[in-house]
Amino acid sequence: MSERWDVIVTGLGAMGSAAARELARRGLRVLGLDRYAPPHAHGSTHGRTRIIREAYFEDPAYVPLVQRAGRLWQELGREVGEPLQVRTGGLMIGPEDGELVRGARASAEQHGLPHELLTSAEVRRRFPVLVPDPGAVGLLEPHAGVLFPEACVRALLACATRDGAVLRTGEPMLTWRAEGGVVRVATAIGEYVADRLVLALGPWLPDFLNGAQIQLSVERQMQHWFAPRAQPERFAPDALPITLWETSDRMFYTIPDFGDGVKVAVHHDGEISDPQRLRRTISDQEDANARAIVERFLPNAAGDLRDRAVCLYTNTADGHFVIDHHPLHPEVVIASPCSGHGFKFATVIGEMVAKLTVGEPVDGISLFHCRG
Repeated sequence: MSERWDVIVTGLGAMGSAAARELARRGLRVLGLDRYAPPHAHGSTHGRTRIIREAYFEDPAYVPLVQRAGRLWQELGREVGEPLQVRTGGLMIGPEDGELVRGARASAEQHGLPHELLTSAEVRRRFPVLVPDPGAVGLLEPHAGVLFPEACVRALLACATRDGAVLRTGEPMLTWRAEGGVVRVATAIGEYVADRLVLALGPWLPDFLNGAQIQLSVERQMQHWFAPRAQPERFAPDALPITLWETSDRMFYTIPDFGDGVKVAVHHDGEISDPQRLRRTISDQEDANARAIVERFLPNAAGDLRDRAVCLYTNTADGHFVIDHHPLHPEVVIASPCSGHGFKFATVIGEMVAKLTVGEPVDGISLFHCRG
């Protein structure tokens, strides 16, 4: 006999764990499924640190959402008695008329966010370990910082379980179908029936769209951690902000040293792949490419390579998220293609998904409708 639930959430990474938590706290009977045991390193929700920032260069419409998300992360941290977020400040460095600085400044000005615009020389005076190009500028915002993704997901899942959600890990969804006003989800163990289904599958989503015409690509990304070779105290979180950089050929970001090295990663420069065929090893040449970035822009951070990791972006055609009902099946909510900048929003996306699922109005969602 099929088990019956109010909602099934498939995928328990950032978005799925937040959705399961929000749905369970509303008193719904929630089943969560994941092919692994989150937090894990097979998808997008890992890497020890993730950036949270308010002067959002991608679009000013994200600012109220990230502010709400930040408050919810703080509340969650207090609830579980564990710090999930640290404020370091944020510095966006690049051409004044480039996508990064221009967009961050537009968001800051539209929403009245505190910020400063620094010349290249001022950046170097404030933060001597940074070496921006002479013609670059830096937009400094005080409210940016980092989240600890593995701890965040553990906290969300613990709260979901406490509020009654049943979480079954190591049990991937094989198929789903909507019929007769319910959704049927098959796994290797059996079939589950629910009134609603949330697809929070991240890079596995393209295999489960079931007729939704959403253009998605899964991109392999790398993260590297380097030990400072000089002045390590200048790379500490209380001395150096998170940084985003736009150069003539790429965007990349750095995160200060939380004890495992300075983190550096290029944003959107990876090969297209999928979770089943992903090249999870990192070559010597890829290590050398990351080191070259650090040696050029943060030379004192270019010490020993401490660690490296591969993760995945699930990209939409326009770089915005998809948080919406399935276009063919209103019983199903899609909530995971976040184009490499979604983790910070997980708490507020969990709220949005819960509201969509139960039919409540959702503010700020017009940017995230399904589209091809």
